[in-house]
Amino acid sequence: MTHTLPSLPYDVAALEPHIDTTTMQIHHGKHHQAYVDNLNKAIAGTDAENLSLEDLMKNITKYDAAVRNNGGGHYNHSLFWSVLSPNGGAPSDSLMAAINEAFGSLDGLKEKLNDAGAKRFGSGWAWLCVQNGKLVVCSTANQDNPLMPDLGCVGTPIFGVDVWEHAYYLNYQNRRADYLKAIWNVVNWAEVSKRFEAAL
Repeated sequence: MTHTLPSLPYDVAALEPHIDTTTMQIHHGKHHQAYVDNLNKAIAGTDAENLSLEDLMKNITKYDAAVRNNGGGHYNHSLFWSVLSPNGGAPSDSLMAAINEAFGSLDGLKEKLNDAGAKRFGSGWAWLCVQNGKLVVCSTANQDNPLMPDLGCVGTPIFGVDVWEHAYYLNYQNRRADYLKAIWNVVNWAEVSKRFEAAL
């Protein structure tokens, strides 16, 4: 299958001031587009052309670094855009109950995920996942994600935060911690809740 860049579900300026318009334009239109283009080149003429993006992630160890890096970049960013929104809302009752059980409170989740993102050395992602019916937080390097085997960060990702510098540098420079705090203002809790129910 040929992969395509998903449209943003909101205007590029919609997440201001937490994520600035220029960053969104470059991040979505340039970085993510490059992952899609390079993934299509890397899988051309191989059996990977027949896999869905999710199945490709689950079987990624069969493929080379170009497929891993660009496939991961495409999957991770596609999830990322969907779990952001200018109208954040609140977690569903069932997700909130799971958050309270796993982290004590919503603030407890924020602290745990922000810590995972802050401590990820270099480029990578911080994730909220469903693992055996429970919520866990973990992080991955580069464009890896919890669907990929043998990473020690295992589960179905329902929320992810990009901590590559291109995600925040224009606005936050080297202040990754400030970006991690700000992103909670634009979480699409309806989508995260929907992904939670699907993962169960």
